[in-house]
Amino acid sequence: QVQLVESGGGLVQPGGSLRLSCATSVFTFSYNPMTWYRQTPGKERDLVATVFVNGNTKYSDSVKGRFTISRDNAKNTVYLQMNNLKPEDTAVYYCNRDGNPFPSWGQGTQVTVSS
Repeated sequence: QVQLVESGGGLVQPGGSLRLSCATSVFTFSYNPMTWYRQTPGKERDLVATVFVNGNTKYSDSVKGRFTISRDNAKNTVYLQMNNLKPEDTAVYYCNRDGNPFPSWGQGTQVTVSS
């Protein structure tokens, strides 16, 4: 069973930065596009950013220019650098495979942006 372990969340003031990590046990990690998602209570999980196998990236309009997704295939890990954070970025952040998510989601990491 694939394990996805998100970390790096916390409480930060508006304008601050955080770096999220997602460590995976995916044996074929380098062959999978990976996505960060976020979810707030009562709402569906939204796509935030995707890094493809070739290193290309895609972002939601709400985070474009502020967030950067990257991957380290040697460590089976995907990262999300979040800068200029806003209160509306407050959510639980998850990672998973893009397009065809693994059935076992991680516990997520809480990001709270507040003064």
